[in-house]
Amino acid sequence: MFKFGHKENRMEKKLKLIWDFRGPDAQKTAEHHEIHLKEFIKAENLKNEITGVEIISDLYAVAFLVVNESEMISVRDRLRPHRGEWYNL
Repeated sequence: MFKFGHKENRMEKKLKLIWDFRGPDAQKTAEHHEIHLKEFIKAENLKNEITGVEIISDLYAVAFLVVNESEMISVRDRLRPHRGEWYNL
């Protein structure tokens, strides 16, 4: 039976953990960091496999990993992102 408001029926909130890279090698560094984030996802059997790189400018890029709210503290404490924000599809 489907019950409205039941915890299992709600989508869990997601957070985007972000690492900032600056300088002439920012894009390459962010891309390399994303490789390690994907390895971490597999090693830890995380629920989401969403990662990416965003090029902000020639001298600024970010790598990110999206995690469920319930996983955030554990991942944050182990990987130490520079910042985070709510993730919206």
